[in-house]
Amino acid sequence: MSKLDLGDVRIDATNLYREETFTDLQVGSIQKLTPVLVDGTPDAGRTAQFMIRTQLMSPMGPVPVHAPVEAATIEEVIEKFPQAVQDAVEKMVREAEEVQREQASRIVVPGRNAGPDLKLV
Repeated sequence: MSKLDLGDVRIDATNLYREETFTDLQVGSIQKLTPVLVDGTPDAGRTAQFMIRTQLMSPMGPVPVHAPVEAATIEEVIEKFPQAVQDAVEKMVREAEEVQREQASRIVVPGRNAGPDLKLV
C-alpha cells in the first residue's frame, strides 16, 4: 500500500474565522463566523458571516436545512431566519427536480447503461 501525499493540505492562514453558535434549543441554530488574524485577534478588514441550521421533518425522517444569511447582527439573522429556511428548502426542491429531470432524460443504451443487477440476454 502506498503512502498518500498530503503535503498540499494546508490551512489558509489569511482566511481564518472564529466560530460561535447560538441556539434556542428548539428550532435551530445560528453560526457566526468572525474573521480573525493568525494570532486570533479580530480582523477588522473583513465582515462576519452567518449561517442558519435547522431540521424539517419529512415522511422519510429529518431533513437538515442550512443556509448563509446576509446580516450584520444576530438580531437581523433571527428576523431573516424564516425566509432563509424557506429559500433553502425551495433551492433543495429545485435541485432535486433537476436531478430527476436529468435522470429521466438519460438515453438508455443496451449494454452500456445496464445496472449491476441487470444482465443482457
